[in-house]
Amino acid sequence: MYLDKELTQGKLQLKNRLVMPPMATAKSGAKGEISEAVIDYYNEKSKGGYIGLIVIEHSFIMQQGKASPNQLSIAEDGAVEKLKQLADTIHKNGSKTVMQINHAGIAAKEAVTGMKIVGPSAVEHPARNDNEIPKELSRDEIKEIIEAFAKAAARVKKAGFDGVEIHSAHGYLLSQFLSPLTNKRTDEYGGDMQGRRRIHLEVIKAVREAVGEDFPIFLRLGASDYKDGGLTIEDSKAAAYEFEKAGVDMLDISGGFCGYLVPGLTEQGYFSVLSQEIKKQVKIPVMVTGGITEVEAAEKILAEGKADLIGVGRAIYKDSSWAEKAMTNLK
Repeated sequence: MYLDKELTQGKLQLKNRLVMPPMATAKSGAKGEISEAVIDYYNEKSKGGYIGLIVIEHSFIMQQGKASPNQLSIAEDGAVEKLKQLADTIHKNGSKTVMQINHAGIAAKEAVTGMKIVGPSAVEHPARNDNEIPKELSRDEIKEIIEAFAKAAARVKKAGFDGVEIHSAHGYLLSQFLSPLTNKRTDEYGGDMQGRRRIHLEVIKAVREAVGEDFPIFLRLGASDYKDGGLTIEDSKAAAYEFEKAGVDMLDISGGFCGYLVPGLTEQGYFSVLSQEIKKQVKIPVMVTGGITEVEAAEKILAEGKADLIGVGRAIYKDSSWAEKAMTNLK
């Protein structure tokens, strides 16, 4: 059996290989504050401590980067007190937890943020057809976003979480910089892969300085756009190597502009074809998600060495007892 084995590799020690990946609940208050509904939701999911790690849904680092109404906020110091309650609730139930931080970039909407949308380039979102053309970020604005990521990560640590995850997948800002579909810049933040991943390395450096050497930093990587002219797995393999060198402690592999679903791929763990390739480039743990609903599928991916951790999202979302049944059946 593999799913119930401890993970002792790296800074974050876990009692098993099962992860509840970040899934937006839209249960926060109007300004993104933690509500009782949010605490109740995570309390229910973490009961019994059967899930080794729970990744809290993506939370916006600044108003400009808010993706949707009732999205969680990590943008203000005032959020920390209620976030402590959330982390404490999960810890008391026996699971560890990290928080995902994010800027939506061109996936944001002016109607939600009250601000002009921004992105790496003045290119509309390739997976949306609302003709909302973003403003290209200046170098100074990029620096402000990097600083916002660092401040958000410091709040995550102050709130008592076990780590922080930087979101670079699903067509949000950092994945927009990685993808040639949306990054048409000609300065140091664009061009070849070295330029397109520059902001990531600067974010990782700033976050590391904010949280210290011992606090785990994860990065969710949309490792392929599955679109012509988009980010490829070869691009992501090179990026993953650099992210590890920069100080990332775990890579969480998902899709890029395809989001979390890929047309035509129906096998459970469909992103494991990506995680398998990423694992060849790095020594840090690699997590994979992608339509995994059965323990047998999770066991197979781990047994074949395609990932070190398994994210089970929709199955746990639909059935809060999924983890308990899975771990019980393994014994």
